[in-house]
Amino acid sequence: MRFLTGFPGFLGSALVERLLARSADPVTCLVQPRYRERAERRARDLTAAAGVPRDRLSLVAGDITDPDLGLAEYDRLRRETERVYHLAAVYDLGVDAALAERVNVDGTEHVLDFAAAAGAERFHHVSTCYVSGRYDGEFTHADLDVGQSFHNHYERTKYAAEVAVRERMADGLPATIYRPAIAVGDSTTGETAKYDGPYYLLSLLRRQPRLALAPAPLDPTTTLNVVPRDFVVDALAELSGRPDTVGEVYQLCNPHPPTIAALVRTLGRAADRRALPVPGTAGLSYRLLDRLPTLADRLGVEPEALPYLSQPTTYTDANTRRALAGTGVRCPLFAAYADRLVEYVRDHPEVDDAAMA
Repeated sequence: MRFLTGFPGFLGSALVERLLARSADPVTCLVQPRYRERAERRARDLTAAAGVPRDRLSLVAGDITDPDLGLAEYDRLRRETERVYHLAAVYDLGVDAALAERVNVDGTEHVLDFAAAAGAERFHHVSTCYVSGRYDGEFTHADLDVGQSFHNHYERTKYAAEVAVRERMADGLPATIYRPAIAVGDSTTGETAKYDGPYYLLSLLRRQPRLALAPAPLDPTTTLNVVPRDFVVDALAELSGRPDTVGEVYQLCNPHPPTIAALVRTLGRAADRRALPVPGTAGLSYRLLDRLPTLADRLGVEPEALPYLSQPTTYTDANTRRALAGTGVRCPLFAAYADRLVEYVRDHPEVDDAAMA
């Protein structure tokens, strides 16, 4: 049995769809009680779309912040679990320290304990490229502790969670770590579960007239590493099903990320705006909006996202591309699907930037 946390979240739902299609093994998802109704609807849709019996996908109430995961049938699930996929986390740049610690760090430790008790043959951990923090330089899959500082509690606690997984790997846990860059909507449909990251820039552009301004860093070579959801999930599904990936760390990033200026102009064209990036204003914009939350709300911008417009870190994915060679799984250029992201935003105003927690 596959045991998965993070359902019915953005990446978790899509990964479950791939797992159902890939094998006849049952999948069990841990779901917080408050998301049960949404999870039930999603489970019905996924199994119907995959053409598999509804009982191939089980939902169990629980909470990773509890040492026993809040599971009523912990022992039964422990005995039946062969593979664990840990995706649950607070994906919120503005999360407070206590909640981030409880979910991202303690929660990961609890899921690791469950996997150890189950004698799981594989543990798959979804981390993030941004365990790099604000590291000034090239960050590879082999890097973790490089003396970095962190922008926020999200980055710090995801770093601590990966440290915990690495420690268990050193003790013999057969695990694989995946580090997605900034995930946006599906490259084919534009579908997404929340509007954050680059969507804040899009919101800012769409709230302006035909000529729209956007903050940009002084350094014109600064990039933003954006990847579509389908690439992340396809890579996860492919790499997690192979024995040769045990013990590896894979950065699921864009090997050709757009510069901030190019990203702004691309979003502008897709939104029918003439977008003008204004160099040297990224830091100033953050300080202004951080002090004026009402203005930030009016512009549809999360201040905590703005430091990423001057992020000095670049990411490499050489081992990921080697592992995916010949599979057909590759990261598309941002400009190739930006119009679909914008179209989805236009058609789905009901989606917001709220994170599952």
